[in-house]
Amino acid sequence: MRTLFVGDVHGCSGELEELLSRAGADRVILLGDLFTKGPDPAGVWDLIERCSAVSVLGNHDASVIRRHDRQKQVLAPEAAIAWLRTLPLTLSGPGWLAVHAGLHPTGGVAETTAAIATTVRRWPDDSSEENPFWWECYDGPGLVLYGHDARRQLVDRRPQTLGLDTGCVYGKRLTGYLLEADTLLSVPARAEYCPIRS
Repeated sequence: MRTLFVGDVHGCSGELEELLSRAGADRVILLGDLFTKGPDPAGVWDLIERCSAVSVLGNHDASVIRRHDRQKQVLAPEAAIAWLRTLPLTLSGPGWLAVHAGLHPTGGVAETTAAIATTVRRWPDDSSEENPFWWECYDGPGLVLYGHDARRQLVDRRPQTLGLDTGCVYGKRLTGYLLEADTLLSVPARAEYCPIRS
């Protein structure tokens, strides 16, 4: 079995296709933020269907659903939006847990709200740069794989946490992690599709 976790794709289908090809994975687990900002949400959806990928819900995925329902904006194929509605906040297996942004650092999954799972960076919030990152406070079991934080790029604190959002849509890289081989893979972005906000 080869399990590939992939950081925030954000509509970058070409990079995702290249990463999937290089990884040769049997199982693909995406860490959320799949369709917005980048050039090809339909292409990303096609790849998700082809490899039967699973995913956790990201903050931008939740926004795609809200904007579809409230403003009638279609930011991804209709089938993809229906699929997004089914996504969990976390996925787990032997020795690992996947989440989009992070976990309650002392309460774990049991005390992780939807807001924490999809938006947390610093703990208890981002109101001050003096606040530590959630992963600096986390001391739970297993490896937590997450995305959501392109500013920090790869945050490798294995065996506890591994942040895989390396800013592909911002012209950086798309990064994945092969679980069983304990190996990182990444491909360069083909363009800067979206400027990163300061």
